Amino acid sequence: MRDARSPTPAQFGWLLAAVAATLAPHAIELPYWLVILCASLIAIRGALLWRRGTPPRQLLILLVAVAAGIGVRFEFGHFFGKDPGVALLAVLLCLKLLESRNTRDLRAAVLLAYFLQLGLFFYNQTPGIAALALAGSLLTTTTLLSLEDAAARPAAQLRASALLLAQGLPFMLVLFVLFPRVQGPLWGLPTDAYSGMTGLSDTMTPGSISQLGLSDAIAFRAEFNGAPPPPSRRYWRGPVLTRYDGRSWRPGFSTIAAAPRYQPSGRAYEYRLTLEPHNQLWLLALDFPAANIPKARYAGDYRLLAEQPVRARTRFDLRSYPATAVGKDESTIVLAEARRLPANFNPRSTALAHEIAAGTSDPATILARTLERMRGMDLTYTLSPPLLGTHSVDEFLFDTRQGFCEHFASAFVFLMRAAGVPARVVTGYQGGEINPVDGSLVVRQSDAHAWAEVWLAERGWIRVDPTALSAPARIESGLSAALQDWDALPLLRRPGMDWLRDVRYRWEALSNTWNQWVLGYNPERQRDLLERIGFPQPDWRTLAMLLGISATGLMMMLLAWAFAQRHRHDPLDAAWARFSGKLARHGAARHPWEGPLDYGKRLAMTFPEHAEPLRSISEGYANLRYGAEPANPHRVRLLARSIRRLKLK
Repeated sequence: MRDARSPTPAQFGWLLAAVAATLAPHAIELPYWLVILCASLIAIRGALLWRRGTPPRQLLILLVAVAAGIGVRFEFGHFFGKDPGVALLAVLLCLKLLESRNTRDLRAAVLLAYFLQLGLFFYNQTPGIAALALAGSLLTTTTLLSLEDAAARPAAQLRASALLLAQGLPFMLVLFVLFPRVQGPLWGLPTDAYSGMTGLSDTMTPGSISQLGLSDAIAFRAEFNGAPPPPSRRYWRGPVLTRYDGRSWRPGFSTIAAAPRYQPSGRAYEYRLTLEPHNQLWLLALDFPAANIPKARYAGDYRLLAEQPVRARTRFDLRSYPATAVGKDESTIVLAEARRLPANFNPRSTALAHEIAAGTSDPATILARTLERMRGMDLTYTLSPPLLGTHSVDEFLFDTRQGFCEHFASAFVFLMRAAGVPARVVTGYQGGEINPVDGSLVVRQSDAHAWAEVWLAERGWIRVDPTALSAPARIESGLSAALQDWDALPLLRRPGMDWLRDVRYRWEALSNTWNQWVLGYNPERQRDLLERIGFPQPDWRTLAMLLGISATGLMMMLLAWAFAQRHRHDPLDAAWARFSGKLARHGAARHPWEGPLDYGKRLAMTFPEHAEPLRSISEGYANLRYGAEPANPHRVRLLARSIRRLKLK
C-alpha cells in the first residue's frame, strides 16, 4: 500500500523541523515540565533518525502518554478547556512523531501540527504570532509535498510549498473580507473563554494596584484629533469606589442612564480609543465624555459603561470635556454613602481627622488642611509597599509611611470622611506615553492609578490626587520618574533602555496597524465596506453570492496562470516551439492538428537534404513528451542543442 511504505530520512527531517517550529511558540504557554518532555521526545526521535534506530515499543509510548495525561490533569485540574487541550495535543504530536513507522503515521502527525498552528491564536493574535504560524505552516506543507515526491530536491520542495501558500493568499483575503464576521474569542468554553485578561478590578485593597505597576501590557491606545491634553490632565476614569469595609473599597450606589446628567463645557478633546479586552463593563475615558456614544451608557458616578463586558478589542470615538462641573445637585443618598465609615477602624487616623477639622465646618478649609498635613508627613511613594494589617490607614500614615497610589487615595478619603466631608476613591489610569512612530498615546497597565474625589457644595465633585503630594513626578512624567527603586520597574521603563524602547515603539506601531485593520475588521466595518461598493444592507445571501463569484474568478485566474507558467517554463515545450518557429520561417509551419511524428515525415520530404536531423528531432521530442518515463533533463538539453545547431538553406 502506498501509505504503508517507510519514510525516507529527508521526509522525517521535514517533519521534525515542522513539529519543532509548531511547538516552539507554544512553549511560553505550556507548563515547563511539558516543554521539557516535548523537547526530549523530539530530540530522541532525531537521534533515532541519525543513528537509523527503531522507534520504542508501543507499551513504553503508551505509558508515557498516560503519565503525561495524569500530569496535565494535576496541572490544570481538568481536561476540558483551552490550556489542557493544547497541552494534550502537544504531547500527542510528539508521541506520534516518536512512534511513526510509515508515511501514514507522518500524515497523521502533519494534521496535528496544522491544528496546533491554529491553536497559537487561542492565546494571542499579534502579527508576530501570525508570522510564526505561517512559518510552521510552510514547513508542514513542505512535509506533505515530500511525502508525495521523496526524490525532489529540498529547495524545490520548499519553493513549491511557498508557492502553494502564496496561491492561497487571494482566497484568504476574499474570505477575510466577505465571510460573515463572528465577534468573540476563537475559544468559546465558558470556563476559560475570557481567562487571562488583565486590568483593573472593581475592588481596591492595599497593594492591588501596585501589582499592575509591574505589568508593561497595553491597556488601551488613544489617537487624538490634534494635541493631546497635558500629562496632568490625562486621568482615564474607571471604577468609582464608595463603600469601605475597613480594608477594601467597592462600588457604591449609582444610577445608569442613556445620556449623561451633566452639561459639557470648556475645552473638548476628540480622540479614538482602542480598548484592550478586560471582561468588565467600564469604558475608560477622559472626564467627562459627551452624549451619543453608540452602545454606551452613563453611570451616575460619571463612569462610561458598555452594554456588555468588554471581551474583545473595542474602538470608539469620544469627545471629552475635562473642565465640566459635575455633581452640584448630588443626591443625599450618594452623599451619605460618601461620608460613611465602618466603626472601630483606624483610631489614630480618626483622631487626626478630628484635629484637622477642629474649629471649622467649611469643607474647603478641611480639604486644604488635610492636604497640608499629608504633605508634611514624609510619606514615600514606592512600588513595593510593606504589608498592612487591620488598621491599614493608621499603619500607612504613622508607621510604615510607604505606599503606592491606592494607599495615598485610601488614606486621604478616610481622613476626609472622618472629618465629615463626602469623598470617594476613583481608579483608572493616569498618563500615557506618545509613540513617536505613529503618534498614538499608549497607556499601559503600569499606568494604573487611584485618586480621590471630594464633594464641595459650591463646586460639586472635584478631583484631588494625594499621590502628587509626595510624588509630583508621577503625574507629570509617569511611574519611572517617580520611583527611586528602578529595579522594581518593568525592564523597558528603566533608564538606559532607550534603544529597546525605540524597537518597542516600532513594533507597537505595527501591532496597532494590525489591530485596527485586521483584528478590528468587525461586522460594522464589513457592512460599511460592502455599502461603499454598492451593496446596502447585505444579508447572508448577498455574502454567499459575492463569495462564490470571487472564488470562481480567482480559480479561473489561477488556472490561466498555471497553464501559462507550464508552457513558459517547460524546457521541452520551449525547445519544440523554437523548432516549429524555425521551420515556419522557411515556409513549413506545423499544422495545429499535426503530431510530431507526422510533422517530422513531412519535413523530411520538404527538406530532403536535412531529412535525418529533422526526423531525429521530431522523434526525440515525441519520445520525451509521450514516453513512459519522465523526460530526462539531460536528454532535453541535448534535443535543445540539436535544434540550435540545425541550419536550413
